Order: sequence, then C-alpha cells, then structure tokens
Amino acid sequence: MWTLLSKLNKNLIVAIPTMMVFGFLYGWKFEAQGLKSLILPFTFLMVYPMMVTLKIRKVLERGDGKAQLLTQFINFAIIPFVAYAAGKFFFADRPYLALGLLLAALVPTSGMTISWTGFAKGNLPAAVKMTVVGLSLGSIATPFYVQALLGATVEVDLLSIFKQIVLIVFLPMIAGTLTQNFLLKKHGQESFQKKIAPRFPGFSTLGVLGIVFIAMALKAKSIAGQPDQLLMIFLPLLLLYVFNFLLSTIVGKFFLPRGDAIALVYGTVMRNLSIALAVAINAFGVAGSDAALVIALAYVIQVQSAAWYVKLTDRVFGAPLPNTLTA
Repeated sequence: MWTLLSKLNKNLIVAIPTMMVFGFLYGWKFEAQGLKSLILPFTFLMVYPMMVTLKIRKVLERGDGKAQLLTQFINFAIIPFVAYAAGKFFFADRPYLALGLLLAALVPTSGMTISWTGFAKGNLPAAVKMTVVGLSLGSIATPFYVQALLGATVEVDLLSIFKQIVLIVFLPMIAGTLTQNFLLKKHGQESFQKKIAPRFPGFSTLGVLGIVFIAMALKAKSIAGQPDQLLMIFLPLLLLYVFNFLLSTIVGKFFLPRGDAIALVYGTVMRNLSIALAVAINAFGVAGSDAALVIALAYVIQVQSAAWYVKLTDRVFGAPLPNTLTA
C-alpha cells in the first residue's frame, strides 16, 4: 500500500490528468451530484496529512525575511488582482468562471510547495515557512477578496465561506499539529522523520485525486455539451501561470540567493487548489460547479509546469553550490 501511495505521489503529472478523464467518464455516464458530499472528507484527507508533517515552528526562525516578504507581496498584492483582471476580460458574462480563476489565485502554497522546492534543491526551511504563512493568510483573506472584487456579480456568503475555511484548513491544521506532537513524543524525532512522516504525503495525494475526480464528474455533462469551453478556460489559466512563473523568476533571480529564489517561485506559483475547489463547491452551491471546473483544470497546468520548471532550474539560477544545506 505504501509503495502504491508513494508512486502516486511521485507521478502526479500522469495521475491527475488520468483521474480527470475517469471523473469525466463517470459524470458523463452516471448522475454525479451525490459525490458532492465527499468533497469535505477528501479535502480533510488532503490537508490533514500535510499538517502532520509540517514544521510549523520554523515560522519563528530567522534568516530569510526578504524572501518571505517578497513571496507574500506577490501572493496577495499582485496575483489575485491579475487573476481578477483576467477573469473580467475572458469571462465577462460568466462570473462564476471568473470566480474560479480568482479562487485558484487566492490560496497560496500547499505541500507541493515544499516538495518541488526540495526537488529543485531550494531552501526547504524557507518553503516550509512560506507554506504555513501563505496558507494561513490566504485562508483568512479569501472571503474578503471575493467579496471586494466579485461581490457585485457573485452572491457571496461570508459566513459560509469562513465555515468552509475553518473546516478544511484550520481544523486539519490543529488536528495535524496535535498528531505530530503525539507521534514525536511516542517515537522520537529520528524515527518520526525517517519512518512515519514519509507515509503521509501519499494520503494527501489520494485526497487531491479524489477531489479532481469529483470536480470533473460534476461538470462532465456540461463539458460534453460544450467541449470548446475547456479551451476557453484553459487559455486564461495558462496565461496566469506563465505570468506568475515569469514574475517570480525575475524577482527571485535579481533579489535573492539561489535557494531562496527557488522557494519564492514555488511559494507563489503553487496554489492550494484543493482548498479552493472545496470552497467553490461547498460555499457557492450549484453555480460553484463552474468555478470548480476552472480550478480542476488548473491542477493540470500547475503540476505539469512545476515538473518542467525543476528541469530548467539550474539553467535559470545556476547549479547548487557543493555542500549547500537546503533542509
């Protein structure tokens, strides 16, 4: 079982598109509305394991303040407004598609921020800090951004959104932290890091795949009736990610050392799409399925682009110095 989960986690480039196809086929053949009740448990399955292995105390460590400030400035002062502008331009008459684009840009960082930073030999402690800070700030700020930017065209229930955020972010965060403390006391730091912690990311992957499957199943009949809408959604998403990668790469290359620059790129481009997806489906009712489709397609671009960026990292930032510590 652990081997299978590990393979899934390492092959998201294939696993996510495959699950999207299966979700589409299921939703095309069967009634998928009943699957909505599984979004919340799958989201918990995605977030909770990540929180068990997340070293929240690293937020208190010093040494990368410039990288942290630049990362959160890009995350909250630039990217949401670029997404909003793109949504207004491409989806002027489809406000819930614009909502999906905005939600996909509002909750930064996920466990993959840390993973991809590690693959690219970036600054892992900085990536951990970006993940904790970005996830917390994004979760709190999301309802207000949606209300301020799209409140005139989308029915926004702030209380409902906050409830979803508590259920899918802060409750798993608390539960994961308590679990981590328990396991550390019982097994010790070394055993936890080498034997226990590596098993948890696979469960997060199952949560991601489950949510992607459901999102595609819910929109399958609509996609089958209008297949051209996939291209219509894909283009602004692609442009948003290209802009994000270019901006973060330029900022990182000119203002930060190699390790911090890599962490900044993945700390700004990697979005917590599972949380965005759960909010879209649970907080916006039937209309939220349009937003969910946008977010589901964002998975494909995000994972594929992150993998390719790892291969290009040394060309962009140079090879890592020998004996450089990244963890």
